[in-house]
Amino acid sequence: MITIDELINKIKWDKRENPSEYSLFYIDRITKKLVEIKYSDIKRIDEGLIVLEREGEETNIPLHRIREVRMKGSLVWKR
Repeated sequence: MITIDELINKIKWDKRENPSEYSLFYIDRITKKLVEIKYSDIKRIDEGLIVLEREGEETNIPLHRIREVRMKGSLVWKR
């Protein structure tokens, strides 16, 4: 099975992929619910973290908290 960092890099660099079709879902530590991240919200990936930029602020999400990746609503990866 492909790791989450390998999948994220594949989505970013593979010319056959369209990043705007992907969403990642991570578990929120406070609400214990899955939260959706649109791939387009990812500013960069740094050493085990996804860095998001929303409303001018950066948020870090550890890769180990990602639980699912969906393309056009269909599940393509699950932890």
